[in-house]
Amino acid sequence: MPESQSPTTAPTGRRERKKAATRQAIADAALRLFLERGYDDVGIREIADEADVSTTTLFKHFPVKEALVFDEEADQEARLLAAVRERPAGQSIPAALCEHALRYRMAATGTDARFTAFFELINTTPALRDYVQAMWLRHTGALARAIAQECGLPEDDPGCTALAHFALEAPRVARGHDDPRQAVTRAFDLLEHGWQPTPSKRTRSSGR
Repeated sequence: MPESQSPTTAPTGRRERKKAATRQAIADAALRLFLERGYDDVGIREIADEADVSTTTLFKHFPVKEALVFDEEADQEARLLAAVRERPAGQSIPAALCEHALRYRMAATGTDARFTAFFELINTTPALRDYVQAMWLRHTGALARAIAQECGLPEDDPGCTALAHFALEAPRVARGHDDPRQAVTRAFDLLEHGWQPTPSKRTRSSGR
């Protein structure tokens, strides 16, 4: 899933820089071809040729075809876990995750044509939908474990799993709202403080 970009530490060694550049070239070529012709109509050999690499090199960077669409998956998870583990003293976990969502994931809720095309590609490709589901399950599990460790709770604590799940879903819920940032903030406010009905809504009386 795309995220807005933030400056990161570039690879320092010549070999690392070359490796990162090759990986990016492969991912860019793959996404360009997928968007032009559709995921199922593009072969691995075509992607390798477009990126000017061998198929062996391609598979060293991306073990399965679906991973070509989600080349930043590992970095996204690392930033997500860092938001919890490296949050300032006194900041709650929901607040840290809200800050992370607003900083890194809000581009995916905007109206940029690139993101619209990206989501359309995923939504119309069963293999990519399945990959996204598996990816989010992995991220949820990793985040839940990080939250549990921070709280001194068992790794399978259901509350930590629920918080991880809804924290990851919040930016997707905001997609399509007139004010996505406000929608994300509202969702995390719910995670922080629990359900609070809006004042304008009349609470249904018991027995009515």
